[in-house]
Amino acid sequence: MENKIKLELLAPAKDLAAGQQAILAGADAVYIGGPSFGARAAAGNSWEDIEKLISFAHQYFAKVYVTLNTIFFDEEVKEVEAFIAKAYEIGADALIIQDMGILEMDLPPIPLFASTQCNNSSAEQVKFLEEAGFSRAILARELSLDQIKGIRDQTNIDLEAFIHGALCVSYSGRCYFSQALCGKSANRGKCAQVCRQPFDLVDSEGKILARDKYLLSLKDLNLSGTLAELAEAGITSFKIEGRLKDLVYVANVTAKYRQELDKIISESNGKYIRASSGKVELGFEPDLDKTFNRGYSQYFLHGRKSEIISPLTQKSLGEFIGRVDDAERSHFSLKEKHNLQNGDGICWFDRDGVLVGTNINMVKDGKIYPNKVLPLSVGTEIYRNENPAFEKLVERGVNRRIAVDFIVKEKKSGFSVEAIDEDNNSAVLNFKIELKPAEKKELAIKNWQEQLGKLGETIFYSREIIFDWQQPYFVPLSMLNEWRRKLAVALLKTRLKNYQQIKIEHQKTDHKFFQDNLDYSFNVANKLARKFYERHGVDKIEPAFELQNDHRGQKLMTCKHCLKYWLEACPRTRDAARACPRQGKVLPDFKEPLYLVQNGRKFRLNFDCGNCLMEIYQ
Repeated sequence: MENKIKLELLAPAKDLAAGQQAILAGADAVYIGGPSFGARAAAGNSWEDIEKLISFAHQYFAKVYVTLNTIFFDEEVKEVEAFIAKAYEIGADALIIQDMGILEMDLPPIPLFASTQCNNSSAEQVKFLEEAGFSRAILARELSLDQIKGIRDQTNIDLEAFIHGALCVSYSGRCYFSQALCGKSANRGKCAQVCRQPFDLVDSEGKILARDKYLLSLKDLNLSGTLAELAEAGITSFKIEGRLKDLVYVANVTAKYRQELDKIISESNGKYIRASSGKVELGFEPDLDKTFNRGYSQYFLHGRKSEIISPLTQKSLGEFIGRVDDAERSHFSLKEKHNLQNGDGICWFDRDGVLVGTNINMVKDGKIYPNKVLPLSVGTEIYRNENPAFEKLVERGVNRRIAVDFIVKEKKSGFSVEAIDEDNNSAVLNFKIELKPAEKKELAIKNWQEQLGKLGETIFYSREIIFDWQQPYFVPLSMLNEWRRKLAVALLKTRLKNYQQIKIEHQKTDHKFFQDNLDYSFNVANKLARKFYERHGVDKIEPAFELQNDHRGQKLMTCKHCLKYWLEACPRTRDAARACPRQGKVLPDFKEPLYLVQNGRKFRLNFDCGNCLMEIYQ
């Protein structure tokens, strides 16, 4: 029989509460930062909270992955080893890592996932990591569907892909902008998000091509409509970005992708199955526009598109509501029907292209009375970026429960009651009681069904109750309640006991790396990482950017996003425009090199058109 493919929905956990909410909303796994060494230093958590999250997740056969995806220095080796030992001790299901020095340590049998910071953008890299002992590779966000298929065809390792959330404009793990400008290393979890700041774009003669625009600030990723394609391409873990996002964002986005994945699974004729247990119950309709977003794109999944940045703002727009139909000093109305409410936050772009916003004081007779009087023009597009009513629904509107069937059997000395959950875990308890035939048989059966079915205080719900007896028997309601409580406790204990934790025994490898020389972009920051690459045949290894003092002339970022393309000055775009002069396009006129300018500092752009890349230099 052909093996079924488990599709995993992986959600972020800023903290214990967000992680639990993600699980309840349908995540098959969550990833969370420990007290240190996470790529989001602001999202660290205590081991006590992580252990609680692991226990919570394992009830649903969901997994918890701990992030250790920063580089570390020689003096931190002991601390990293203690981190790994603790993660294994409390039952973490895998470690997400970047630094190859970890593979030189004496590791417990915990699976290792290669973070996207490992530059997992080619089949050669992913194959190397697979042979080095990694269980999963988290692919670069820049990959197209065909590139993902190519990696799948040449490897057997689990493949994970980002499907939603904020995007790094640089290839992850190879951005040194923050370190160069602020001394805050993205590879040490302290990215200053320079890419979310405004720049001028000028040419070599000082001509301004764009002024005060967010030229590196990407729209958010939204691949909700492409999950089936990704699964067919070989992705088995679908990752939502957002370890700095609150639990409302996490629950809403997770719930939406749970619905989409469940559709694919149900329509796959058994090819795909869920990676965890339980039915999600929602008190709201998930809507990706209703929580934080900078606008959406599919990035490069289906090739290069022009509208992948948000040049006017790095902030969340939220959901489009409508266009202004009439504007007075104290109020305005919209052309479209809307459901704006008192207290909602709204925003729009003013005449200068600046994002402004306010809250709504009152909505009456279709007229919207904002908190602040701001000039509005007819036709202005209005967005809602705060929705308190929706947020309240999400906060209290998620639950997840596991199906249980009961089998009641008559014994000489009473009853045996077996509880069997949807994963075939079971618990059987025997209860001694005098058998008293019920005078009101239908009422007796109803009492059994109702009392055994009252599982609201547990993670279970009753699906079916089977009676194996000669006739209905009377049992006091209080006793049935007690039996139910004992069965629920016993069944949960069995579930946790039967939870299958994957263990991987790690061994040192020495297969050849596909490059002989490594520059600083390979982030070799400690002796163990150097030893790892040397054993795999690398001759020359440059120290990590963070260990160097002189960064003049060095490359700070490599991007798939290209400002030449955005300007419609890509060589292919220009050639096409010249071939069709009737289109009436005015081609941009400038002299290279181009520069990004901010506060008097200039950063040179280099366009590697052969590889379709843009590079930013100090």
